[in-house]
Amino acid sequence: MNEFLAAGYKKDLVLAALEARKNAYAPYSKFAVGAALQTQSGRIYTGCNIESASYSPTICAERTAVFKAVSEGYKSFRSIAIIGGKMGEGGSICPPCGVCLQVLLEFCDPDTFEVLLSQEDFHTRSYLLSELIPEGFRPERIL
Repeated sequence: MNEFLAAGYKKDLVLAALEARKNAYAPYSKFAVGAALQTQSGRIYTGCNIESASYSPTICAERTAVFKAVSEGYKSFRSIAIIGGKMGEGGSICPPCGVCLQVLLEFCDPDTFEVLLSQEDFHTRSYLLSELIPEGFRPERIL
């Protein structure tokens, strides 16, 4: 058994991200992304990307998951799993965009929050948020 699959919560997160990816609405880019965000209490919120013909109202899977969780009162998170790729193809390593990284930085401790970038075969790369956005604009800089 692959080491990753032995880590229970990580497997659950990747499976949830894979499932969320099925709901992506990406008729223009044909690039479907799923994300699964885990709160500190263990609850998982999922999100998918949702495109618009005018592009700017498009939202990424990561922000969909964060906004769902925050809208229900959760603001403390442990990790997120992300999987994306062309529709009809297996999922692949898909790092968050800069806007999504900034939103994660708003709610997550960059030195402990884990970002799991996974493929459909469960090959996964793990990063701390601080590795992906080392000099992000942090809330404490303006408070």
